[in-house]
This record gives sequence, structure tokens and C-alpha cells, in this order.
Amino acid sequence: MSQTPPPFDRHMIEALVCPVTHATLSYDAARQELVSRAAGLAFPIRAGIPIMLVSEARQIKAD
Repeated sequence: MSQTPPPFDRHMIEALVCPVTHATLSYDAARQELVSRAAGLAFPIRAGIPIMLVSEARQIKAD
């Protein structure tokens, strides 16, 4: 039986910054990630909690 993850509080984005560059983050609702374009990283959101560890982040392509 799978459960729907708790919703992410989008207001939290205003308080969070990239741990690498301290740049602002954008929210990718489809992938449940916070994206730092400056660092080229996407930080996962699990059970409504952003995991802001570089070791847990996914590398993203530069635009």
C-alpha cells in the first residue's frame, strides 16, 4: 500500500538557499526537488522534507 507523501510547504523555499552557492532555489513539483541552477544540483524532497545534503543531490545539466 503506497501513501501519498505529505505536501511540501512552498513558503519554505523563501527561507532555504543552496548549501553550495547560497543562491536561491526553485521548486520542481513534478520531481519533488529543489533546484539550484547555480550549482547544477537538484536536492530531493522526501516525505515533505527537503534533503539539503550535497551527497544526496542529483547533478543536473547546465542550461
